[in-house]
Amino acid sequence: QVQLVESGGGLVQAGGSLRLSCAASGSIFSINVMAWYRQAPGKQRESVAAITGSGSTRYADSVKGRFAISRDNAKNTVYLQMNSLKPEDTAVYYCKADLIQRSSDYYTDYWGQGTQVTVSS
Repeated sequence: QVQLVESGGGLVQAGGSLRLSCAASGSIFSINVMAWYRQAPGKQRESVAAITGSGSTRYADSVKGRFAISRDNAKNTVYLQMNSLKPEDTAVYYCKADLIQRSSDYYTDYWGQGTQVTVSS
């Protein structure tokens, strides 16, 4: 089985910073794209940032210049450094990994359980 566990969420004042982590564990052969999504109350889940195995990144326009995604392939872990946080960044943040298990022949998306980020004004 594969498990993604997020950590690092919390309450922060506007202008502050947080660093989220997401570690994938289990019978993993390879991980392709790792990504962060978020879902605010009453809104749809949206993509925040993504990173490929070779380090290519993409960001939502709303977080460009403030957030930075990175990964440690040896640890199967993805990070999201969030700076200059705004109240509108408040949401549950989820990580996703597109990976292939040792016992499988195809890539599948796996999701973490989510971590709450609250930015006060």
